[in-house]
Amino acid sequence: MTGVLPSQRLRALIGSGAISSQTKFVEGQIQPASLDLRLGSVAYRVRASFLAGKGRKVSERLEEFEMHRVDLSKGAVLEKGCVYVVPLMEELALPEGLTAVANAKSSTGRLDLLTRTITDGGTEFDRIPAGYAGPLYAEICPRSFSVLVRPGMRLNQIRFRDGQAVVSDADLTALHAAEPLVDGPAVIDEGLGFSVDLRPAAGTLVGYRAKPHTGVIDLDLLGHYEPSDYWEEVHSDQGRIILDPGAFYILVSREAVSIPPSYAAEMAPFLAMVGEFRVHYAGFFDPGFGHGVPARGVLEVRCHEAPFVLEHGQVVGRLVYEHMEALPDQLYGVDIKSNYQGQGLKLSKHFRAPRPR
Repeated sequence: MTGVLPSQRLRALIGSGAISSQTKFVEGQIQPASLDLRLGSVAYRVRASFLAGKGRKVSERLEEFEMHRVDLSKGAVLEKGCVYVVPLMEELALPEGLTAVANAKSSTGRLDLLTRTITDGGTEFDRIPAGYAGPLYAEICPRSFSVLVRPGMRLNQIRFRDGQAVVSDADLTALHAAEPLVDGPAVIDEGLGFSVDLRPAAGTLVGYRAKPHTGVIDLDLLGHYEPSDYWEEVHSDQGRIILDPGAFYILVSREAVSIPPSYAAEMAPFLAMVGEFRVHYAGFFDPGFGHGVPARGVLEVRCHEAPFVLEHGQVVGRLVYEHMEALPDQLYGVDIKSNYQGQGLKLSKHFRAPRPR
């Protein structure tokens, strides 16, 4: 069988040494179709984002670009607008035929915390070729909020694939006919299209916009922060909003989406030719997400060069479905603690629930 490796295969890879760490793996680190990666004890402040490049090591490039080092052992602040490289606790020794892709976790993306994985010899962010053996690093750039981090924090995650995993449009159409993937017509073109909801069923709140000058967010504090201290509410009674260049928004998809247990999905960024904005940083949807419990996709939107009018029902992205190699022995929202099952418009888990009006 080929496809995305399920949780039980991840445990086997750890057992075989293909995934290793000098620090013991912790409970909850293995997800249905991915493994959470953990920060090490030091962060390197660098002049600019970089890739190691073919035949080069990240440690060599750090000698070129390092400005100073930050000891994370007692907690330290990563400043908004700065770029850091943090060695991760996990290392890989992948067998031939097994590739990997990394992405930011949902809560990381919802804080506009750009987090990407780099490797020795790497020529792409977040993509790890078959046979790779070596360390992993997280490049972290806080975009909207400065954050307090500590060793062991899990900001990004990695998914492993054996062979071809992507579901073709024809098979996706058949799957939707047998088991609806969205609560409405399916727009299928190189994946399942989804649109933005700017006409909520009740009220006029359609999203949140990050405030430009805020305090630090301690990533260990859950349900702690008052949303109004960090976010402005975005309202619309006309079914459209104008995105401001450089601003970061939390919006929500119009469609409730479902990931059946034998599949996983990745949210692909929308094409720049349709609009100068990006709709996500965190892109993994685990098997079981929204399955039997309607859940919509939260959109992490950043507008780039020019103000852009976003209208209700406008297609802004797509979900690329992938086959699982086998049914996971744990599912999102059923067998594990899942913060975003059944979600609608929702900030990261660090914020208190908005107070009713």
